[in-house]
Amino acid sequence: MVKPISCKFGYCRLSAALPPATSKKTFAPAEKAGALRLVASPDAAQGSVTVHADARMYAGCFDAGQSAQLVLDPARKAYVQVLRGSVHANGNALACGDALLMQGESGLVLDQAKDSEVLVFDLQF
Repeated sequence: MVKPISCKFGYCRLSAALPPATSKKTFAPAEKAGALRLVASPDAAQGSVTVHADARMYAGCFDAGQSAQLVLDPARKAYVQVLRGSVHANGNALACGDALLMQGESGLVLDQAKDSEVLVFDLQF
């Protein structure tokens, strides 16, 4: 069963130019079913929640036979966290609770899913 994802982000003030703030938005199940939906980004791209960091967060839910691809910048890192079920990330078998840190990769392929829910973070280190 695919459930809506509700994102709430809070952050502390980094400088006098950025006052503390929080954002909350609910994404419909269809938006992340069989796809990686951008849910947080520094520029609120594609209707995502704004975060004041050089990071993007994607959420997706995948049933058997569904897959997704994400283009990555090899100079950045990607972190894949499996919240439910199982999935393969670039050929690595991951189950609920597993995570994968990737660096130097130009893309992410999620496939061989079994009732899975996944978060993917695109990060600058």
